[in-house]
Amino acid sequence: MTNNADNNFRDRIVTMNEEGRRNWIYANQPKGKYYTARTIVAIFLMIFLFAAPHIYVNGEPLLLFNILQRKFVLFGVVFWPQDFHLFVIGLITIIVSIVTFTVVYGRIWCGWACPQTIFMEMLFRRIEYWIEGSGDQQRIRDKGEDTFDRIWRMLLKHFIFILISWAITHTMMAYIVGADEVKQYIVSSPGENISVFIAIMVFTGAFYFVFAYFREQVCSLVCPYGRFQGALLDNNTLMVTYDFKRGEARAPMRKGEDRVEAGKGDCVNCGKCVSVCPTGIDIRNGIQLECINCTACMDACDSVMKRYKLPEGLIRITSQNNITKGTSFKWTPRVVAYTALTAALIGALIVLFTLRSSYETTILRVQGSLYQKVDEGLYSNIYNYKIVNKTDNEGDLSIKLVSPDGKVELAGSSLVVKKQEKIQGVFLIKLKEEQLSGSSTKIVLGIYNGDELIETIHTTFVGP
Repeated sequence: MTNNADNNFRDRIVTMNEEGRRNWIYANQPKGKYYTARTIVAIFLMIFLFAAPHIYVNGEPLLLFNILQRKFVLFGVVFWPQDFHLFVIGLITIIVSIVTFTVVYGRIWCGWACPQTIFMEMLFRRIEYWIEGSGDQQRIRDKGEDTFDRIWRMLLKHFIFILISWAITHTMMAYIVGADEVKQYIVSSPGENISVFIAIMVFTGAFYFVFAYFREQVCSLVCPYGRFQGALLDNNTLMVTYDFKRGEARAPMRKGEDRVEAGKGDCVNCGKCVSVCPTGIDIRNGIQLECINCTACMDACDSVMKRYKLPEGLIRITSQNNITKGTSFKWTPRVVAYTALTAALIGALIVLFTLRSSYETTILRVQGSLYQKVDEGLYSNIYNYKIVNKTDNEGDLSIKLVSPDGKVELAGSSLVVKKQEKIQGVFLIKLKEEQLSGSSTKIVLGIYNGDELIETIHTTFVGP
């Protein structure tokens, strides 16, 4: 695809040398419209991430994923284990949406919205730029002697890294147990919650290791999304792509030369696109596993094109076929179909969440029980009930027979269900012999909140 004779990039990832040892990436900070846009997106997402557990809607956190108590809150709406089918549907929708979106639009998620990329490129690496200078300056310091200047900068950087990792750990814990519970952990002695303290230390260390040392290798070696993208991308997928037809043959710019007449392309071989790449690849070699579509190389290349008064977009978001055929992006039936499918899946999920029932009722006949003859021509069955109130209001419920006409007797005085709570108990249903149709009679029960029918339950009544 290019005129580059060095194809070593096809044999190993950039972060590993021939001996399998780590190649440290010293990426320079990009500048340009895409980096500015990514910064705005990153700031918004980080504010949301750190603030969401502390924002309450109707007395519930904006987001909560309490696996221990099996309680999940999405935008103030509580979901219980009875809503597990929605979780499964949601998970399937997310997976299918990622696949369809990636097939058409590439790894935009990786470069613009993935927490790993946002924290690494917009927080941790920026702290490095602030303390240790550009990527080139960091390389020089690391290869130099252990001077006082190098040591204090390194210690300050890692101290801040640990603090941020500690903050991320507590934020993640707030999503699991709630912000109020985390505050109690912080102000209490570690000995009071030794297991929690150990967990915090372990995860703080894990986050610190990822962002201080493992870094871009998470995307290249660990992340499953990055690993299976090769099976999703094709020549029509929109990706950050080098226009090899326009850029080749590469050669430095000489003053006053006519590059067309000299048989040279627009690529001046400055290497800026490589120096800003957070994963260390050369995008001019074509699409590679490590590319996360962060657009850093686009900003770097555009700045060089401006300097030499050449057209921008030598590296741009397009497809391989667009480059080869010299065409621009078009809304082909394939793109429209995948986009529509993704939108439809997300829309269907939103509808399912919106139409979720306010109460969840389970009624089962007591296992192993038979009918009881109460009076001459009158029979009873005993049932268990469990009712979950998913709303923020107290419910004064009742169970009535819709069909056939009969009597319901609760083993208790009332069915008052407090908000976000559940109750359970037993009740009897009594039917006359003439209402029975053999040994098993289908019956319909109605669950009422006051005079409002909120749910109907179909079950059976065992008779003689």
